[in-house]
Amino acid sequence: MGPDDFLINLHPLRVFLVVARLLNFSRAAEELHISQSAVSTHVKTLELHVGVPLFEKRGRHVVLTDAGTMLQDYGQRIFSLIDETLQAMNSMKGGQWGKLRVAADTTAGVYVVPAFLGVYRQKFPDVAISLDVVNRSQVVESLRLRQADIAVMGQVPDPPEHWDAKPFLDNELVVIGCPQHPWATRHRIALRELAETPLLVREPGSGTRKALERLLDRVGLSLNIAMELGSNSTIKQAVSHGLGLAVISRRVIELELSAERLVVLDVEGFPIKRAWYVVHLEKSYLSPPAKQFRQLLLTVQLKEPSIPDSLH
Repeated sequence: MGPDDFLINLHPLRVFLVVARLLNFSRAAEELHISQSAVSTHVKTLELHVGVPLFEKRGRHVVLTDAGTMLQDYGQRIFSLIDETLQAMNSMKGGQWGKLRVAADTTAGVYVVPAFLGVYRQKFPDVAISLDVVNRSQVVESLRLRQADIAVMGQVPDPPEHWDAKPFLDNELVVIGCPQHPWATRHRIALRELAETPLLVREPGSGTRKALERLLDRVGLSLNIAMELGSNSTIKQAVSHGLGLAVISRRVIELELSAERLVVLDVEGFPIKRAWYVVHLEKSYLSPPAKQFRQLLLTVQLKEPSIPDSLH
């Protein structure tokens, strides 16, 4: 069999991608509902076609070789492009059915996107929807590999000229503390005081953390980290129990503010004005469901904190 056969018969590539994701031949066999020997045969066939080993054993485990990692990247793109092609063909049916694949950063995915997907579902009940809530770098990778049609995130990816990014909703970053904190009753707290105070922050790469670092950097200050936490929920709990101060999106804390479990502190330079963006690759094909969802997001005025009644 030559290279043409490899391109025509994509089933071994599908099997390889499952093994590459799980790094386990027996679990891949279970997921694919075939025997483990069949999985091994498909992988060996693929290795024969490409001429290089795709996996290597390390003790009792298998890992991808450099060639395997490269093929995994290309394979994901191939099948995403096939899905995109099928969606393009289905566009002749008016976009009333198909798939909508949305990726969102962790804040937008929890506190922003679900409400809009609910509205979208009412309008297009036959469209299959998936929402992948991951960190910012994974959102960008999902778009690049065409594993997502469209994304919602708090910062335009680099380089900006490669992306179509439109703001659709305000995202104010504020400093929060527990009601018993000494700063809760103070006014115009200096930014230098905040920089000298150990803060609870998100992981490196977080859009909120980057915005705070940029603000401090502009005035020659640096971030003082008390603790890195992996989610907004954990940060809110830690702050409400008096473990420290944090910077967070105002939309994330509406319930805690109304319940008086958290307070917004009056700190110089805050709130930091940002926006959430609807993003896709500049030259990528947007399926009708993705176009419809994008249009729904862009009907919202940035000043409004919630979805206007006209969309319900």
